[in-house]
Amino acid sequence: MIVVDPRDMPPEYWRPGVETRMLVSASNGAAQLCIFEQWIAPGIGAPTHSHPVEEVLTVREGEAEMWLNQERIIVSAGQSLIVPAGRKHGFRNSGTVTLHIHAVLASRVFEATMEGAMEVVRRWDATSS
Repeated sequence: MIVVDPRDMPPEYWRPGVETRMLVSASNGAAQLCIFEQWIAPGIGAPTHSHPVEEVLTVREGEAEMWLNQERIIVSAGQSLIVPAGRKHGFRNSGTVTLHIHAVLASRVFEATMEGAMEVVRRWDATSS
């Protein structure tokens, strides 16, 4: 049995203005899911990217402008965006308070390809420290 306490997870800073905490992944025993949370400063967000698996982005607090290919929408606290596998997407904090996002990927590791990049970003696999 594995119990995860987010207070035990060290914060990661992928970009200025973005704090990330991994909750569930291969690095702590997950077989099929990667779950993490982010706190994003106003005006900041995630650049356009894609994942090889489906993702669900849920706004816990604040509001985000999210995009999926060319379509854009405002997602508010309590709402989720379902991102199909392989689709280009991203978001930014469109509000005036810290945006809190809960993300779930249908994979035990985080893999993303940033728009225009050749390399895949990979985090939280079983060999990560």
